[in-house]
Amino acid sequence: MTAADAGARGRLLAVDYGDRRVGLALSDQLGMIATPLDAIVRRPGKRPPVAEIIRRAEAAEARGFVVGLPLDGAGEDTPRAVEARAVAVQLARRTGMPAYLVDERYTTAAALRTIRELGGTTRGRKGDVDAMAAAVLLRHALALGDAALDAARVPADPDTPSADGGADASA
Repeated sequence: MTAADAGARGRLLAVDYGDRRVGLALSDQLGMIATPLDAIVRRPGKRPPVAEIIRRAEAAEARGFVVGLPLDGAGEDTPRAVEARAVAVQLARRTGMPAYLVDERYTTAAALRTIRELGGTTRGRKGDVDAMAAAVLLRHALALGDAALDAARVPADPDTPSADGGADASA
């Protein structure tokens, strides 16, 4: 993805969708820098916090979403991946903004490693770790290039296949 292409895409909000928290990160307008933003605490047994994700995206002036797809080690869907796919469709449908599904395997491990390399501790900072994992996910998405990212775009209508049949972008 060139800087001009990323600038046309605008800011992207990355969503690292977890069981207990949803990590968020934001790109700059040119799509070159991914910055950890925040984390939303999920309530057990409640619906996904789609409205809150949308509110945060609007406040950050995001123009699209990168939703992490938590695949298993073999690249297959997990129960949480199915839920992440549904959240991505809801985000696209409710906002009219593009949503992209990107393989998020190992983003939390990379975030933990980064925090430790910077001399930090993760004790009591689970929300920070989730936001950092979202930033790792977003950096990966920004590095994919336009063709791969566009192929990972989620149709707002799940009955309409994407250009490549709905494949997700992976490493």
